[in-house]
Amino acid sequence: MSADTDRWISTFIEAQAAELGAAQNTLLAYGRDLKDFAEWATRRGRTFETVKQDDIEAYLVFCDDQGLAKSTRARRLSSIKQMYRFAFEESWRAENPAIQISGPGQDKRLPKTLEIAEVDRLLEAARASGRNEADAARNTCLMELLYATGMRVTELVGLPVSATRGDPRMLLILGKGGKERIVPLSPPARAALVDWLKIRDAQEDAARAKGKPASRFLFPSRGAAGHLTRHRFYLMIKEFALAGGVNPDKVTPHTLRHAFATHLLAGGADLRSIQALLGHADVATTEIYTHVLDARLTELVLDHHPLAGDSARKTSVKTPTDEQ
Repeated sequence: MSADTDRWISTFIEAQAAELGAAQNTLLAYGRDLKDFAEWATRRGRTFETVKQDDIEAYLVFCDDQGLAKSTRARRLSSIKQMYRFAFEESWRAENPAIQISGPGQDKRLPKTLEIAEVDRLLEAARASGRNEADAARNTCLMELLYATGMRVTELVGLPVSATRGDPRMLLILGKGGKERIVPLSPPARAALVDWLKIRDAQEDAARAKGKPASRFLFPSRGAAGHLTRHRFYLMIKEFALAGGVNPDKVTPHTLRHAFATHLLAGGADLRSIQALLGHADVATTEIYTHVLDARLTELVLDHHPLAGDSARKTSVKTPTDEQ
């Protein structure tokens, strides 16, 4: 890529971080998407300055031919549209070549979730995991907090220890775009947090005695991030699934977030409350869980009602495919 192309991408990403408070993962996605588009455009003899609407449309066709998922194509177009809107506002371009392009949209698929019994088995597996008492306490705290609050995995692993002092009944969470929200803690989550803090603080005291700096994170790590990484926790939760007899294909950290929401809804919580707890900007995002609940209730009736035979199954309404 040319120096001008690098400047476009870096300046755009810096603006998103400074002006909109975009999350680090969002910024990384912008960078990947725009670099891919830039490399494709270079092969066609185009630059960001000379790209036209039909070039962008041809790129989307190329992405489709590559077999990329509709959601991936939609995200790439969104990155391109936002960059060119920024370029137009900054007077880098006299026109916006992406303004009239409609995206492929995204399939509205129901998120995967877990039964309460499956969550219980995951929690039991976490309690029995690890090489020692410290590992088990940390893993239990991770899982209890995740299921009790519905946090995103990045919010969980990056949780500052200062937010958990004093046996809190509520946690202040810093979410996407720097937005804060408060979520209550269940008694099991509070107990797991107290147990882990005792061990964590003892480990930190021993580290400081050796001249090492104190960590500001609840789940510290010696890695570059300073805390347990998303990838490591993803692998851990797969291990808990195997140990607990839960299909690991249906278990990710985000599955626990979905389980938190669907179990609350099934228990009678209203959508607005769930929206606030999850940190969704729009209640329409939260409404997907009503469809999850409808699908599960339909399956329950078809499986257990005495009059629900094969003919009832054949005429039942099909639900969208689950997504991770």
